[in-house]
Amino acid sequence: MSAAKRIWGASWRAAVGIALLLWIVHSIFVNEARQRAGSGLLVDKGNQVTWNNTQQPPRMEQWRLGWTYGPPALWQTLRSVHPGSLVLSFLLVGGTLFIGVARWRMVLNVHGLNLSFSRATEISLVAHFFNSFLLGTAGGDVMKAYYAARETHHKKSEAVVAVFVDRVIGLWAMLLFAAIMIAPNFHLFQVRGLRRPGAFVIVMAIAATVFAYLAFHGGVSRRWTSARTWLRKLPKGEWLERSLDNCREFGKRSGFVTRALSLSMLLNVVCVLQFWVLARGLGMNVSLLALCFVVPTVICIAAVPIVPGGLGVRENLFVQLLANSAITADATDALSLSLLAFVGSLFWSLIGGVVYLMFKQKHHLTEKELVERET
Repeated sequence: MSAAKRIWGASWRAAVGIALLLWIVHSIFVNEARQRAGSGLLVDKGNQVTWNNTQQPPRMEQWRLGWTYGPPALWQTLRSVHPGSLVLSFLLVGGTLFIGVARWRMVLNVHGLNLSFSRATEISLVAHFFNSFLLGTAGGDVMKAYYAARETHHKKSEAVVAVFVDRVIGLWAMLLFAAIMIAPNFHLFQVRGLRRPGAFVIVMAIAATVFAYLAFHGGVSRRWTSARTWLRKLPKGEWLERSLDNCREFGKRSGFVTRALSLSMLLNVVCVLQFWVLARGLGMNVSLLALCFVVPTVICIAAVPIVPGGLGVRENLFVQLLANSAITADATDALSLSLLAFVGSLFWSLIGGVVYLMFKQKHHLTEKELVERET
C-alpha cells in the first residue's frame, strides 16, 4: 500500500471519529441550553429565553445558544471532579496495565519466551502510547508484536502470536464479563436503548467463545481434511499454518486458559472500579452494578478498528447507555466521565511516549546479541 493511501485511510477514519465526537458534544450542548431555559436560568443578551415544546428558538439560534452556554457547563462539570478520585482513577488505569503485563508474560511463557517484567512493562507502555492515535483501542498491538518479535532470534512467529492470543483472551474475558453482568442488570433492559447493546454482547460473547475454542483446540481440519492444503496456498500460508499450530499450544497447556481468564476478570474489575471512582468524584448516581455492564460493553465496541483510539465512538456510547431512562445519568456528566477516563489513559500514554523515546535505541539488540542471549 502506498504512503498516499495509508495517509488517506488514516485521515478519513480520524475525520469520522472527530465528526462523531463533535456530533455528541453538539447534541449535549444544545440539550444543556434547553434544560437551562426550561429551568428559567437561560438569560441571553439580557433577555429570558423561552424554550419548550410549544415555543422554540429557530434552529440556528438553538445551535448558537448551545455552543454559548454548553462549553462552560461541560468545563464546570470536568472541574468539579474530586481531585482524590481523579488521582485514584489514574492509579487504577496503571493497575490494569500492570495486570495486563502479567497476563502477557503468562502467554509468552507457554512458548518458552521468558521476557522480564520490566521489559514487558516497557513494551506494553509503548504499545499503550501508540493506542492513543492508531485505529480502535487495540492499534498498539501492532507495535507490541513488532517489539516482541525483536526480543527473540528463532521464535518471532511465537512472539507475534502471543500478542494476538493475549488480545483475544482480553476481549473474550471482557465480553464474558459483560454478558454475565446482564443477569443482575436485567431490569435495565426494559428500556429499548439498552436491548441492542445487550444482544450485541451476548452474540459477540458466544462468537468469541467459539473462536477461542477453535483457536486453542482446533477441529476444523479434522472435519475438513483439505483445510490445511487451502491454508498453505494463501499468501504467507506457511507462516499462517505455523501460527495456527502455535495457538494450539495454549489449549494443550493444562490450566492456562483458566488462569488467563481469571487474571483478565481481575483486570475487568479494576477497569470498572476506575469508572466508578470517577463517577463518584463527579457526584453521579450510577451504581457499580450498572457500570459492570456498561463499561466493558463500551470498551469492546470501541476496540473495533474504526477510528483512532476509539475517538467519538466511546463518548457516544457512554452518553447513550448512561443517559437513558433506566440509568438516568446526566448527559453532560456521562460525557465528562468518558473524557476524564480518557485523560487517565492519556496520562499513561505520555509515560509510554517517554519510555519509547528514552529506550528506543537502548533495547534494539542485534541478531548476534539475540543469539548469544538465547543460547
